[in-house]
Amino acid sequence: MSRVLIALSVSVDGYITGRDPGAGRGLGDASMLFDWYFDGDTPSQVFDGFRLSEPSARLFDTQAARVGASLAGRNTYDDSGWAEGGTPHPAAPLVVLSHRPAPQRNARQTFVSTGIADAVAAAKELAGDKDVALMGGGVATAALAAGLVDEVILHQVPILLGGGRPFFQSLPHHVRLRLLEAVPAPGVTHLHYEVVR
Repeated sequence: MSRVLIALSVSVDGYITGRDPGAGRGLGDASMLFDWYFDGDTPSQVFDGFRLSEPSARLFDTQAARVGASLAGRNTYDDSGWAEGGTPHPAAPLVVLSHRPAPQRNARQTFVSTGIADAVAAAKELAGDKDVALMGGGVATAALAAGLVDEVILHQVPILLGGGRPFFQSLPHHVRLRLLEAVPAPGVTHLHYEVVR
């Protein structure tokens, strides 16, 4: 059965971008959140060009192989430069939750404007028996608030950014998590939680 997971790099103070993110500016001044993708000697088996530490590669590839579809909000879509047809995962289609129309049609991108439940449903359908990976603070928070998330994976980078776009926004209620695994690795600690229902 398809599961819904959140997996993002995040600073210790909870930011997923630096200051002034946006189209053409990417994550603003927070590119170091992804240094661990390229600081190791072990090539990823899923993402071409990624060279991770051995503990990061083992965990990252296991999680990446589970993904059958990604779901991002419009800010993440625009900041990441996917308007030309790109997707965050080399083998999985992308669903974008947006009230603005798609900049162009692309076979690997689906735009949904009718809310988080419909976007998750569309992503699950595309994922088949694989999992759905959520990206972006707004989508993550909306899905958590709606009770649609099964797992939270934080790739916590040891830096205090002091500003930017926070990972989690205000939630209407507590969401309890159970730690499944903590993997320390060079430049990052991987924290894998299950959402307690």
